[in-house]
Amino acid sequence: MTDTIKPAVSGAAHTYILLDRTGSMSGIWDEALSSVNAYAAELVKLGDPLPDVTLAVFDAQDGLQFDVLRRKIGAANWTNVTSAEASPRGMTPLFDALARMIALAEGDNPERAVIVVMTDGEENSSREVTKAGVKAALERVTKRGWQTVFLGAEFANFADADAVGVAGAQSMGVAKGKMALNMRKLASKSRGYYAESTQMAFDADDRAEAGEADVQSRTGQPPRKGGPSQKA
Repeated sequence: MTDTIKPAVSGAAHTYILLDRTGSMSGIWDEALSSVNAYAAELVKLGDPLPDVTLAVFDAQDGLQFDVLRRKIGAANWTNVTSAEASPRGMTPLFDALARMIALAEGDNPERAVIVVMTDGEENSSREVTKAGVKAALERVTKRGWQTVFLGAEFANFADADAVGVAGAQSMGVAKGKMALNMRKLASKSRGYYAESTQMAFDADDRAEAGEADVQSRTGQPPRKGGPSQKA
């Protein structure tokens, strides 16, 4: 896409990565962490403007567990996150976790922000925030020109993303073995947004490289009719 958004007036660039650490992520956990590290490394390779990066992992064990593993770390100063810091467990309070991450971002108040959600499952245990509450929070984000990206890790059911207003062109299924490549490409898209206010979106080539159709086939999720899996 070539559409642009109105540049913000002042402030920093910041990427917020929200990573599902629920039990079902165990088979792809190391790869998911490596892909986050690949994202930060690619930002540095691409050069200025370098954003800060915040990484949080989430699950539910008697309520939301929201652990911030990296907070406002300049991409150039990123230290690789490892499985020694967090391991898969628990259920999926996706709405609660996303609302918490948005609150962090709004508190930081950067000029431009990218919010990346990586999950392999559907919402099943939120207690703090309703679907409507998350949708309202994302509407505030969108009005500011911030970008929200929803990545399905070996997962292609976008009902939750659709329900809270994530644009179809900004949600995509990613196959096992493709996560680092996908996150490096996402870093390039992020830089385009930070440098030139270019709207982020996944096109047909991105989806092919991410193996989205393979994920849909394995998980029994058909392409959305008229949606970005068929047409970017």
